[in-house]
Amino acid sequence: MLRVARTYVASDEAAQDVVQDTWVAVMRGLERFEGRCSVKTWLYRILINRAKSSGVGERRVVPVSAVTDDGPTVAPERFRADSATRRPRHWLDPPRPWQRDPQAQMIGAELVERLHAAIGTLPDLQRRVVVLRDVEGVSAAETAELLGLTAGNQRMLLHRGRAKLRQSLEDYLSEEAAR
Repeated sequence: MLRVARTYVASDEAAQDVVQDTWVAVMRGLERFEGRCSVKTWLYRILINRAKSSGVGERRVVPVSAVTDDGPTVAPERFRADSATRRPRHWLDPPRPWQRDPQAQMIGAELVERLHAAIGTLPDLQRRVVVLRDVEGVSAAETAELLGLTAGNQRMLLHRGRAKLRQSLEDYLSEEAAR
């Protein structure tokens, strides 16, 4: 809940306050829960509403890049071109598998730290979708409902966010290999 709240507010302390407010609201409203959605969805809806309302002075503008097509998510030169259509078809330079060798285990904690830092650099809406889907395990339908997105927008934001995270980790692993 803290991770989701943190995507809406400016500080960890504000996120903690939002989570506390959410639990108070859940306890007060439990008898009014009608069961029209899962308890998890109901809880996250309360959390998101509390987080949005707590940021009165922290209004954020969603960057246009978060909702517009800003080009391919993976560099086209990483794919083989189909001779008939001239469009990418198969990986020319596929993502390297992350194998569990001793060196990979040594940098594991740092890799997780880098991943969290990379998540923090995503545009707000992409970050919210990635956190809900990949960190919290919320379903695609629930994520779209919670954030007021269409299913297609939710998929696009998740895809773009994951692609940026993958590229960030690949860049980091390439730097480590070069050392």
